[in-house]
Amino acid sequence: MQIGAYSFDLDKEPVIMGILNVTPDSFSDGGKWNNIDAALKHTEQMIGEGAKIIDVGGESARPGYTLIEDREEMDRVLPVIEAIKKRFDVCVSLDTYKTDVAKAGVDAGIDMINDIWGFQWGKKDMAELAARTGVAVCIMHNRDNTRYENYVEDVLSDLKASIEIGHKAGVKDSQIILDPGVGFGKDFTQNLTIINQVNQLKELGYPVLLGTSRKSVIGLALNVERDQRVAGTVATTVMGYERGCSIFRVHDVKENYQALMMAKAIICLLYTSPSPRDCS
Repeated sequence: MQIGAYSFDLDKEPVIMGILNVTPDSFSDGGKWNNIDAALKHTEQMIGEGAKIIDVGGESARPGYTLIEDREEMDRVLPVIEAIKKRFDVCVSLDTYKTDVAKAGVDAGIDMINDIWGFQWGKKDMAELAARTGVAVCIMHNRDNTRYENYVEDVLSDLKASIEIGHKAGVKDSQIILDPGVGFGKDFTQNLTIINQVNQLKELGYPVLLGTSRKSVIGLALNVERDQRVAGTVATTVMGYERGCSIFRVHDVKENYQALMMAKAIICLLYTSPSPRDCS
């Protein structure tokens, strides 16, 4: 898959997306990286530990988060994006569902939009921006309620609706990545279920990104606080890879990268033909 100037063979090599929150209030690391020097230092660390994509976020999406104005979000993310692009040769994603913020990000050099509302926020014009600029876009599943008729089928149907919005605007299939949206519009059991059945997203024909890092589903399953959720995150990363996910959005890059490389070595050794992955 082509993401900006970067080519990824997602069928052969899993990719770590390192999280860089430049917010004062993100649920796990708010306030740690919200100045340029700290952001660059952390970016360098994540690249060194195996991250191939850096996902910059300027508005917290934690439960009960406070919406901020577009201008404030731009003021947080744009200087960091520009500094990363100047300092490092790395693929940069912008975590935003706001079209004007995304447009400013494209102008600043981002390679990808990570849209937690999957083209379905506000005026629903994010798809037009993606079509016009050609940037890759991650379409995440989200909804305002957890009332489903047939849970997994409803998630797939919601994602298909987002894809259709993209197609109507002119977004190409080659630009699209899907995300099951763990922690968004889902209760505890639903989160576990979609992780377990994430292979069904892969059957839609697009690369799948999994973002479980330090989330409450892990805290609830293991009865641990946010700073004790690395092992749980790694477990979901490995399970997601085995089920066909290609990109993994994480805070703790080294641990997840090493686990992925170990899982890849085992899977490539065990599977011959037919194989769920091309390990040649």
